Amino acid sequence: MQDGSQLISTLLLLFFFGVFFYFFLIRPERRRRQQHKELIDSLKRGDKVVTIGGIVGTIKKVDKEHVWLEVEDGVTLKLVKESVAEKERKSPVREGTP
Repeated sequence: MQDGSQLISTLLLLFFFGVFFYFFLIRPERRRRQQHKELIDSLKRGDKVVTIGGIVGTIKKVDKEHVWLEVEDGVTLKLVKESVAEKERKSPVREGTP
């Protein structure tokens, strides 16, 4: 009889580990991947973006696999689209600061 209850205990433990891994690891990673794909698909000329390397610039051209990012006047970098991490957030304007 102990073998049967030990088997059920083991199966329940495996089930709870599976549920834990799904909700705390697999599902959030899928959501992040989907959000990044939506970001990449929404890129357009004029967007201010930050790359995974921390480069900040404005998109000058977008094609199927690449973006051309102007980081300074006259300095343009050709990057793989997936290297864009996020669109630059607008910083709040504070009174009295230049």
